[in-house]
Amino acid sequence: MGQHYTNDLESLRTWVGRSRRQIELVSPSWCNRLGATLDHNTELSIGDPLPPLWHFITHPPCTKTSDLDEDGHLKRGDFLPPVALPSRMWAGSRFQFHGDIRVGDDVDKRSTIGDVKMKSGRSGALCFVTVKHELSVSGVVRIVEEQDLVFLEATAPSSPTPTLQPAPANAEFSRIIEPSEVMLFRYSALTFNSHRIHYDRDYVRDVEGYRALVVHGPLIATLLADLVVTETREQLASFAFTAKAPLFDDARFTIAGKRNGENIDVWAQTTEGDLAMSATATVR
Repeated sequence: MGQHYTNDLESLRTWVGRSRRQIELVSPSWCNRLGATLDHNTELSIGDPLPPLWHFITHPPCTKTSDLDEDGHLKRGDFLPPVALPSRMWAGSRFQFHGDIRVGDDVDKRSTIGDVKMKSGRSGALCFVTVKHELSVSGVVRIVEEQDLVFLEATAPSSPTPTLQPAPANAEFSRIIEPSEVMLFRYSALTFNSHRIHYDRDYVRDVEGYRALVVHGPLIATLLADLVVTETREQLASFAFTAKAPLFDDARFTIAGKRNGENIDVWAQTTEGDLAMSATATVR
């Protein structure tokens, strides 16, 4: 870590309110590459609504290789605060869908640092950074997302495996997902995500302490949102997900769900039945 990195909360909180803006055209060919990655049979054309959470691929960062940290992420201290804790995790997000983004739209994405908090957990210090993303078309906000990033101490490869929470046992619908090294590579390419936990086996094992390549959290969330739309045949009004435990490319996993009053609860679980991600959706 560079000398400019710090865990001093007062210094880190000076990043609250910092924002950046990016305007991108939603390309049909780019969207259909994601569809191919997810094994969808239909192709999108100009004017078609963008499926939920596909906006994760519409504004990939354009980061020079020299601006990347050892883990493959953008060096902190520009947009994200310069947290000194070495590991980074996308812990979850909350979405409100106010209208459709359509293929061919010029989408204005404004991202703002909403909050920075330091806490202490079982594994040591934790820093929580909340980022608010607003995606607009012609000045009208279509999607609002609050994203939770967590920075934490490095995990030694010899560290004991944490106790996992069992997944719900009363699913009304489910689907088996067969992850692979190729799927992870393609999703990393679509999102221009160079985080090494998704493609570098030596790094993920020897530095991060995982047994295999880690499936992207936003990819899992996209699969869960797609499951809701497939089962309800409705559009999403809201969606929120929380990462519970990693999933890996060396084992299939299950996405499942059930109705819970006006909500639809969905989750991802390991082959052993452990909860990897939980999510809740409402439809309109």
